[in-house]
Amino acid sequence: MQLRFLVGGTPMLLALLGLMQLGLMQPAFAQQPGSPGKAVQPAPEPTGSSIPDPAGASIKVNVNEVIVPVTVTDEKGRFVSNLEKKDFQILDEGKPQNISFFSRERNQPVVAGFLIDLSNSSRPQWKTFQTAASELVLALLPGREKFSGYLIGYGEKAELMVNTTSDPEPFVSKINDLKPGGGAALFDAIYLACTSRALIQGEPFEPRRVLIVIGDGNDNASNKSLSEVLEVAQRNLVTIYGISTVAYGFYSTGSDNLTKLAEETGGRVEYPLQNVYKDISGYLSTPSDEGNFAYHVGSGGFASALASALFRSVANVSGEITTQYILRYTPNDAEPSNKTFRGLNVKVALPDVKVRARKGYYPVGR
Repeated sequence: MQLRFLVGGTPMLLALLGLMQLGLMQPAFAQQPGSPGKAVQPAPEPTGSSIPDPAGASIKVNVNEVIVPVTVTDEKGRFVSNLEKKDFQILDEGKPQNISFFSRERNQPVVAGFLIDLSNSSRPQWKTFQTAASELVLALLPGREKFSGYLIGYGEKAELMVNTTSDPEPFVSKINDLKPGGGAALFDAIYLACTSRALIQGEPFEPRRVLIVIGDGNDNASNKSLSEVLEVAQRNLVTIYGISTVAYGFYSTGSDNLTKLAEETGGRVEYPLQNVYKDISGYLSTPSDEGNFAYHVGSGGFASALASALFRSVANVSGEITTQYILRYTPNDAEPSNKTFRGLNVKVALPDVKVRARKGYYPVGR
């Protein structure tokens, strides 16, 4: 029997959605039937998904609905949070679509993957970013069931360190024990996040899926490539954010990786260390004549400015994740395009605003 789920379905429908192909694609996330919490490798992609019902029959489901989380900010970067459905327009392959579901509810359920760079490049500010990671976990996992997350550390290899849970304590404990060293397998970490962790019923509609990378974006140890993990993230409807560890006055080739991953999936990258140094007397700013014009490293002033910058970055990321507009639609093409990847463009009928949303998606069965 062929079924199509309507927008705003019942909890039972959401439960089914968490166990089948979701949204736009055949999910790479998978669980072994009858083994809650056990993640397995993705199966070959069929055109539909069969789900056993209580009577033992098999229901085949094709889901064509597209979900698009959207962030709107003004010219000063402040969230614009009072828009209505009529203010938005979605273009799928350049064609206007009918928005069938609209929400601007605060504190929307999410499942957040925290990816922490454990490479040598993290050493200079490691303690600082340990604190930032813990603060971010506590901000996004307040201990309620509708907010869940998991932790992946990546150095020479990527490792799932805390599986999906609503309890923030295992995260904080594990983060406090971590120590950096070695290479950086960022791309493998993203792939791991999209294939090998326990799922929450209802993903990716409710809760939505986000990844937050705390690192410089460099990768020198992965088996996967940037293009491969970008595709798997898009297929799994993951929005990627970054809190960059690159400091002011330095350049990292990995910054381009973070930017591409974020922009293509509808996220953003924060650079808390980029502007901290320039205004703090004593840190790379006040030379002293000690033979070689040595620089004195600041203490209290710099530490305070650094803490403030990190707090703002954590607040910006966690605030955006939980206050996005959620739009859904079913493509109105009579004959869907043969293109594997379909481009999206979200417009808002207001001047001087910036709109962030995913750049496209992969249809079911493509």
